[in-house]
Parts: sequence; C-alpha cells; structure tokens
Amino acid sequence: MKEISNREFVKMVEAASTFLDQNAEFVNSLNVFPVPDGDTGTNMSLSLDSGLKYVNESASTAVGDLAGALAKGLLMGARGNSGVILSQIFRGFSKSVNGKTTLSAKDLAAAFAAGAETAYKAVMKPTEGTVLTVVREAAKAARDTAASSDDIVEVMDATYKAADAALATTPDLLPVLKQVGVVDSGGQGLTFVLQAFDDVLNGKEIKFDKKHQPNPTEMDEMVDAEHHRSVQGKLDPNDIVYGYCTEIMLRLGKGKQVDQKFDYDKFYNYLAGLGDSLLVVNDDEIVKVHVHTEHPGKVMAWGQEFGDLAKVKVDNMRLQQETIMKEDQQEESAEATPLQGSTETPETAIITIAAGDGIKTLFESLGATTVISGGQTMNPSTQDIVDAIQASGAKQAIVLPNNSNIFLAAEQAQKVVGVPTVIVHSRSISQGMTALLGYEAENSLADNQSAMEENLSTVKSGEVTHAVRDTTVDGFDIKEGDFMGIIDGKIAVVTADLEEAAIQMTNKMLDDDSEIVTIIYGEDTTEAVAEKIQSAVSDMDDELEIEIHEGDQPVYPFIISVE
Repeated sequence: MKEISNREFVKMVEAASTFLDQNAEFVNSLNVFPVPDGDTGTNMSLSLDSGLKYVNESASTAVGDLAGALAKGLLMGARGNSGVILSQIFRGFSKSVNGKTTLSAKDLAAAFAAGAETAYKAVMKPTEGTVLTVVREAAKAARDTAASSDDIVEVMDATYKAADAALATTPDLLPVLKQVGVVDSGGQGLTFVLQAFDDVLNGKEIKFDKKHQPNPTEMDEMVDAEHHRSVQGKLDPNDIVYGYCTEIMLRLGKGKQVDQKFDYDKFYNYLAGLGDSLLVVNDDEIVKVHVHTEHPGKVMAWGQEFGDLAKVKVDNMRLQQETIMKEDQQEESAEATPLQGSTETPETAIITIAAGDGIKTLFESLGATTVISGGQTMNPSTQDIVDAIQASGAKQAIVLPNNSNIFLAAEQAQKVVGVPTVIVHSRSISQGMTALLGYEAENSLADNQSAMEENLSTVKSGEVTHAVRDTTVDGFDIKEGDFMGIIDGKIAVVTADLEEAAIQMTNKMLDDDSEIVTIIYGEDTTEAVAEKIQSAVSDMDDELEIEIHEGDQPVYPFIISVE
C-alpha cells in the first residue's frame, strides 16, 4: 500500500475507537493504586469517541481535514490527563498532514513524529516510562522505516511493534510500575490505538460494535437534524453546496433492475463523485447509504443496479437550514431578554468539580457558582469545562479541578474558552474547599488565583477507600477488600476495617498545629460511623474542632481534612 485515503483513515479511527472501548476495563485495571477509580481506559475511550464523532461529521474527503477533525474532537472530548495527551499526539499529527488529500509512508511517519513532539511539549515535566515513551519510540521506528520503504503497511507494522516493545519497558523506567507488576496504562491505551491502525492497514477484519458500525437493518436514522445543525452552524442556506440529504436502504440482489453484483469499492466510489458526507454500511443482505448530493435520483438509480429500494429518505437541507436559522434567531432574542426576578450574572465564575450532592451543596455554600458533576470515577471533558464557563455568562472564570487527573483538561479549556480563566490546582475536595476560603470578589483574577493557591498548603487531605485487587505498594501488602487511608496521594494506612482505617489515617494527619478536622461521609457509609470516628479523634485531642458533613460521594466512604 502506497497511500492512505479518506476511506482507510476513517476505518482506522473507527477501529481504534472500538478497540479502546472493548479494552477500556483492562486499561483501567493497570492503575498503580488498587483503588476503584482507575479510569485511564475509560478516559481514553471516551476521548477517542469524541474524535470519531467529529470525523464522522466532517464533509471533507481529504485526510488532512479528517485528521484536523479528529484532533479537534479529541481536544474537546479529552478526559483526564491520558485523554489530553492522546489529543495532543493527534494535534501534532494533524498539523503535520494539514492540506494533504492522502498520506504517503513518509507523511505518516512524519505525522507520528510531530505527534510525539507535541505530546512532550504539552506536559510540564515529561516522565519516561509513560505514554510519552511509547509514542516517542513508535515515532522513531516509523521514521526509520519510512527512510527506506514507501510501503505504508510496513511503516505501520514497525510503528505498532515499536510501541508494543516500548510498553514492555515501562516498568523498568518507572519503579512503581515494576513494584506493582503492571505496564503504564496510558501507554497501553496508545498501543491499542496503533494496533487497531495496523490491523486496518493489513486488511484484518474489524469487529465493529454497534456504537461505531451499526447493523443496517437496525438503523432508522443515520443522520438527523441535529447533525445538520452541527455541520452547518450559521451557514447561509445558499452556500450549501450539496443540498439534499439522501438516505437509501437496499436489499441486495432483489428487484427487477439489478444488473450488478455488489462490490463495495465500486459502489462507494461512484457515490463519492455525487456529493459529500458519504457513509456506506452493509452486511450480506442490506446496504445503507447516507450522502449529501444535488442528485438524489442518481443515488437511487445507482442503488437499484444492486438491489431494490427498501427505504428512501430525502431532506432539503437548504430548507432545514432556513428553519434552523429562524429558531436560532428566536432563541438569541429570548436569551437577550432578561427574565423577571433573574439573578445578576456573576463577574467571576467559580467552576469546581465534585461528585456527590452533599459535596455539591458544600461547594455552593462556599461560593462556587457551578459544580460540574465528576471527579474520581468520571473526569469531565475539556468541553464540559468550557460549557460550564460559557453557560455562567461571567466575564472571567476560576477553575478548581480538585483532582490532578483533571489538570490538563482544565488547562486545555482555559486556552479555548474565550474569556480570561485561571486554574487553581487543587488536588482534592479538601484542597478545593480550603482554596475557596481565599477568594475575595473585589480582588483581581491574578490576586485571587495567588491567594487560593496559597491556601492549598494549609490543609492535609485524607481519603478512605477499598482495594480492588491484591498488590504491594509503598511497602504495604494489600489484599482485595482491605481499606486504605490515603494522605495527600500516598497510601498511609491499610486495615480490614473501615472505621479503623479512617481513625488511623486521621491520627497520622494530626500535628501540634492542627485545629479543625472535617469529616465528609459518602454514600457507602453512615453518619453513625462518622460520629464514632469523631469521638475517637476527639479522644486524641479534645481541643480540636470537628465537623461532620454528608457528602454522598462515591468511591471514598470518607474524605477527611485537617487544618
């Protein structure tokens, strides 16, 4: 194979998205800490799903444009640090292939090299033994192979094999991985992506799940009005090049006008000349087509050469766009009219991220204007953070991630949101709450960021959760089901009893300067257990002020802070 066309590229992305989705739980299981919040696989899968969505909505047949759509979709859908790094790999990839209709072997190799370079630049302190090592070694193999071969399959083979080999070395580069006996989870996710690319280019059959490749007999609508809205935006109806959204479903071999045996490439290529936004899916009996064209009749006539028309649907997109624009104008007019009794838009939006209704209420009581639902078990995407800032209507924003795995997504949102935004790098719920105490409405954005960041060091954060597997970490022999007390990100206590884990952890957090202990109990425990912990802590130091709050948070039965 000498080049990658739009057809191969779309298949590569579809296959990678499916493969990541199918293996997300395995990637999650590679989390170093045996806690029930390992979400690298989930984050990478959801991020790539967003990239695929943007690719499928692109009307272009140029690979450079499709790669740009992939990068944009990955960026806006990026979840967790792993999802953001994946988006940066394909950001560099897309910039390298910008303007190209197809990709040669050298184009592909250069794109991977650019992806590796962009990913390294995106991380403030690059660490070897991670996904960065995997992408760098994969890119090097691609460049070395492309220097002597113009066969894309050969280049992709070398790329995937080098990634797999680099992945195997990650435990030697990061001692904690070797200690636990796993490879880097982000590196594994990327290796799955490259494996899927390699499988497609080698012609291996890809078992697409229904999310990515629906059975034609189960597809009532491939593209609805919302698709046209997202593609067209505020486009003038007269500027739509191909005005008829045409969908047909064929029963292969049936009908009086059939005179050809179905050949996918021949069938697809003819339709590609009639318009854009082409999608053709088939099984042995059914073919479903979606295309934007000026000649719906030609689409139907072509289909009838292979089978009879089981279903036909034609929409005038110019007419649809006129309606959409009228609706948008009405919505904008309604938004411009203030509601009676509506509250004043805040000058500064304070966006924080947390899970649990009780914790949400606590943040709001401390001055947060928006609480995005998420955190340990579901990191919000870049788009989620951007949407929250824009929905606030504020002139500027402060974002409290409350989780280091959300830092990169927050920083990407900061770059694209369009209003002055700062990040206060809170690593936990406790830090986020303490940071909010440093906010003063009359201060500048920079001064508030500085004051809130300073507050982060005044609190110790403790979390209690259970182990999901047997392992050895930081000198602790941990059995599945044990309870762990984690202080500022490090395991400090391991015991079989929940209450005892919380008490021992809190004891380790106390010192002579401790004044306030806050106990937030989650959905998997009760206020009665929290009161027992309160009593035990009071016995340690009867001068402590101890508060109990219902947080309703998942994953962590207790979040405890000491100030």
